[in-house]
Amino acid sequence: MTHVITEHPYFGVFVLFALTAIAFSATLWAARFISRKMARLDTEKLKLTIYECGPEVTKQPNTISVQFYLIALLFILFDVEIIFMFPWAIDFRRLGWFGFTEMILFIVLLTIGFIYAWKKGALEWHSIK
Repeated sequence: MTHVITEHPYFGVFVLFALTAIAFSATLWAARFISRKMARLDTEKLKLTIYECGPEVTKQPNTISVQFYLIALLFILFDVEIIFMFPWAIDFRRLGWFGFTEMILFIVLLTIGFIYAWKKGALEWHSIK
């Protein structure tokens, strides 16, 4: 039984995948463990002290708008989807009507996604007050 498994054409790929998963997990755990041991936890007072001159440092909340991330995500999503049109354009003659129909369906789905994002207000910039 084990002889049959080791002769499978993708057995080597599976072994490499398993070893990579183990090595990644071990590296992640080691980095987390070492960083927690080496971290200095008493630096908060130093960060809040006045440096040379100027006003006293005050803590400010991180107020980065989620809208920025949403627009960036939508840009990357639509940009990657548009990139899929280049191979289609190169093989347009070979694909024939089937390829043309598939691309029309792709563009329709892309347009539906764009209209949905537009109607939900994902493309409008809301200022923080």
